Amino acid sequence: MTDTILPNGCKETPVVENGYFKKGCNPFAQTGRSKLQNQRAELNQQIIKQMRMRAGAENMLRASSNNKVREMVLLELSYVNSNLQLLTEQLEGLNSSVEVYQNPQEMSNIPLIPLGLKETKDVDFSVPFKDFILEHYSEDGTNFEEEIADLMDLRQACRTPNRSEAGIELLSSYFSHLSLLENRFFSPTRQMGIFFTWYDSFTGVPVCQQNISLERASMLFNMAALYSQIATRCNRQTRTGLVDAINAFQKAAGVLNHLKETFTHTPSYDMSPAMLSMLIKMLLAQSQECLFEKTALPGIRNEFLSLLKMAQEAAKVGDTYDLLHQSMIQTPIKDNVPFFWSTMAQVKTNHYRSLAHYFVATALLDHELTHRDDEDEQEKALSRLYDAMPEGYSPLDILRKKEERLRIGKAHLRKAILGHEEALRIHGLCRHLRKLDVLKDILQASHKRSLGKLSDNETEDEFIDYLEAPDIISKTEHKAEMEMPVSTKVKVKDFFHKLGPLSVFSAKQRWTAPRTVCVRSEDRDLGFTLKGDAPVQVQSLDPLCSAAVDGLKEGDYIVAVGDTDCKWMGLSDVMKLLKDVDEDGADIRVVSMMDSSLPLPTKSATYCGLPKTYSMICLDFEEDEKGIKTRKVSKKLSFLNWGLKNKHKSASTLSLPTTDFSGTLPWNKQCPTFPSSTNDSALY
Repeated sequence: MTDTILPNGCKETPVVENGYFKKGCNPFAQTGRSKLQNQRAELNQQIIKQMRMRAGAENMLRASSNNKVREMVLLELSYVNSNLQLLTEQLEGLNSSVEVYQNPQEMSNIPLIPLGLKETKDVDFSVPFKDFILEHYSEDGTNFEEEIADLMDLRQACRTPNRSEAGIELLSSYFSHLSLLENRFFSPTRQMGIFFTWYDSFTGVPVCQQNISLERASMLFNMAALYSQIATRCNRQTRTGLVDAINAFQKAAGVLNHLKETFTHTPSYDMSPAMLSMLIKMLLAQSQECLFEKTALPGIRNEFLSLLKMAQEAAKVGDTYDLLHQSMIQTPIKDNVPFFWSTMAQVKTNHYRSLAHYFVATALLDHELTHRDDEDEQEKALSRLYDAMPEGYSPLDILRKKEERLRIGKAHLRKAILGHEEALRIHGLCRHLRKLDVLKDILQASHKRSLGKLSDNETEDEFIDYLEAPDIISKTEHKAEMEMPVSTKVKVKDFFHKLGPLSVFSAKQRWTAPRTVCVRSEDRDLGFTLKGDAPVQVQSLDPLCSAAVDGLKEGDYIVAVGDTDCKWMGLSDVMKLLKDVDEDGADIRVVSMMDSSLPLPTKSATYCGLPKTYSMICLDFEEDEKGIKTRKVSKKLSFLNWGLKNKHKSASTLSLPTTDFSGTLPWNKQCPTFPSSTNDSALY
């Protein structure tokens, strides 16, 4: 029923990241929740199979003119559509299996609705990433096999996260890595050949795109779903459990709101703005319900003012669920939301509004105004309870006259009874709701309590009173608000750190292949100066020096000195490596940034296999230097000029140049739009 592992399963505590499992993930945990998720994955595969069969039958129907063939195809289509309908109903049943996610210690609380995790297919990053590293960064992709394997392991672990903060951290870690991967590998001018497939959590319909934004959006959705599952698992019989549930629901709503604002044109309907708005309302409604339970947990004092306060708190929960239900029955949301969800929202609307009327009736029937009571305060509280007082009554009349209090109190009881009867009727309409015995018991107990209260205050000779109780104004002292969790911005170490600083070595920049340049010291002067920090860049260059003759250019980045990689070295560290260069010289490796407007170099593409995976090998590409004219330029002193060159030259001073950061951080820029492989819509 919970995340407790069944007998003969794995260890209850998964091994930390350095062990067999990554922290926050246990793929072999035999839990009720994991079994549901496995069933969801199987249903998704069956749905996509039936959809392919339907697409093939529809194509044959359009292509064939033979009546006999068309009759057979129509028969096959009806069979496939029936299977799809059955599979959709089974998927709806999984989304309605909320009892698996509840805390097993709770036997007196109305169940809450969690979100199910979106399912995905495996992705192989190895071939595309190795090819891109060779083509774009001119490095051997086999040197990054371990990093690619770690990335794939992390993605696989995110498919089975633990229902805990460790699971949230696992998803957040992968989400943070996706931003780095997007800037490192996904160029706006080419496709990677990597297809991300995610299934709609409500319909099971797959969406397949090469856009990494689909991966990021789906990871945010799963993060919100995991928060909702954590909330439903909390023990709502304790104050600590209720606080944890409230925070988790509000964080789930915050994540979905961030998803809605960031990814406005998602191809999957479960992440569309309309659906996300409904889900946010549902999470906040359940958070408001937990806030009400937190207020009522110590017990409701049988005092006039306390009862009126609780009545307005209950009315607030009822109004929140009413807004949620109205959102659920709108087209096309109602066609995708499980019927269980909409009926549950309707049941809770009637239940909490009936509770509000019961609290008001109890306040009016059980309490009379005495000289010890604050008349002004009670009058003020009663006047704020209704939009409009019952016709012909004033707050003071109701407070001072016992007959009027009795009459209006019984009107509230009758309305509470009708509300609970309606809730029980709606409860019986949904077969999944009928399985929740605890919900039926709570509704029946509330209905019985209102009936008993009414019978205690009725007399045999009393005439039937048709006074209708006025609606209660909802009000709360603690409103549920969306909360953006800090965990969505986890700092992670770049798997591909060895490629260099991401602000320079990114997919958006184009580079020449590394060139080896021999630098020699002439009278302790190398003939160029450097600037920047990680990586160091050639600032000024004497065109007559040996390095310039060997191909060094102004603006080149030094990526290695000898066998030492310099991509992450600062100016002072590179200076130390170059300090001991003598007349024999030393080899440095440099790269030049290419103009993005130039055409791409010719590539040879070797087909490797489906789907659309290619091995890209760059051919030689050299800049056209015909337009460069030779001119006589006097030699410039470099920062590496130690000592006196001659009596006419003074010793140079060593100073750090100013760092030039002309660009902005890559994660602050808008992601590029990628064409969809199976869907015309894009995430941006």
